[in-house]
Amino acid sequence: MTIAEPRHETGSAASGSAASDSPASDSAEIRPFSYTAPPEELDDLRRRIRATRWPERETVDDSSQGVRLEVMRALADYWADQHDWRKAEARLAELPQFVTEIDGLDIHFIHVRSKHEDAMPMIVTHGWPGSVLEQLKIVGPLTDPTANGADASDAFHLVIPSLPGHGFSGKPDATGWDPVRIAKAWVELMRRLGYDRYVAQGGDWGNAVTEQMALLTPPGLIGIHTNMPATVPPAIQAALDAHEPPPAGLDPEERGAWDQLAFFCAHGLAYAQEMGNRPQTLYALADSPVGLAAWMLDHDARSYDLIARVFAGAAEGLSRDDVLDNVTLYWLTNTAVSSARLYWESKLAFFAPKGVTLPVGVSVFPDEIYAAPRSWATAAYPNLVHFNRLDRGTHFAAWEQPELFSSEVRATFRSLR
Repeated sequence: MTIAEPRHETGSAASGSAASDSPASDSAEIRPFSYTAPPEELDDLRRRIRATRWPERETVDDSSQGVRLEVMRALADYWADQHDWRKAEARLAELPQFVTEIDGLDIHFIHVRSKHEDAMPMIVTHGWPGSVLEQLKIVGPLTDPTANGADASDAFHLVIPSLPGHGFSGKPDATGWDPVRIAKAWVELMRRLGYDRYVAQGGDWGNAVTEQMALLTPPGLIGIHTNMPATVPPAIQAALDAHEPPPAGLDPEERGAWDQLAFFCAHGLAYAQEMGNRPQTLYALADSPVGLAAWMLDHDARSYDLIARVFAGAAEGLSRDDVLDNVTLYWLTNTAVSSARLYWESKLAFFAPKGVTLPVGVSVFPDEIYAAPRSWATAAYPNLVHFNRLDRGTHFAAWEQPELFSSEVRATFRSLR
């Protein structure tokens, strides 16, 4: 891999904020970025973890009341005594990072150019409760395919931004930063980097932003890939909203998706409803690291189950350090509340088809919130160039199954090169 702009040493970023080596003299300037957490911030984090005021154990023998006490106890013990944030910092420091001001807000991004000059530029967007850490495992496979079992013709130049209010990007101090505005900022970012022909990828909020980019039809964007597609037909959504039985005539794939969606609507929306309605109320997430971790773990049932197994000692696609690197990033940047506001800002129907006409690739991981059936994907994306159902993987596909994810991205965009 090669860097995208000249790299310079920078000073440590201020705690909890995006920072670069010098103030921007030009709002379009691209500034090198680095981050080193102050030691006192890490000491305070460990102190707060150890001082957690614990509730009593849940009164059931499953997770129906929420994140289980034994999971959080194991997580806190490891976080306070064994987790090493400096290792995550070192991995980030190996990659070229930058900040640029777009529409009045500093946007942080990783930019790795492949050594293969004919590589395809791609912007990859994370979701919540994710960060750019989700994508670190795919940087090597996608930018340096010949070292990772693929052909040079499958190479990508990668741009991996932090969403506004997340990670090292700026925190909006006024309303309006919804997925549409973010999509416009991403189009400007790719233009500013000199890419006049590129593709985009995303899951979760990353899919919402990526689809909005496609709807803008900027001259350079030629196709998108998603691992969390928006395909739910209106009749299905209406029945879910009315708590009615599933419509007649669903095939087995469609019925499986219905069952997953019905479970999520009944049991998995509490976090989204709170952040969508009252994000500023979540002061506890900014004050308690264990409270923040529990909130982030409870995103969806299947990824929570995987993480619970990890902290019980099982080997999974994610490690204990993976999970805690991500939570620690939210803690150090104090972005629990600022990231939650994206749910308040967005007025999009999350799973409804948006009318994307560009070429689209869909990868269905079985333990996503719902596994989109081919019939729904075909109807939602009239220019569907790739569809595949994988045999493993959760909501955090790039993070948990980077090899499968990378293969899916290559397959999607091969015909567009």
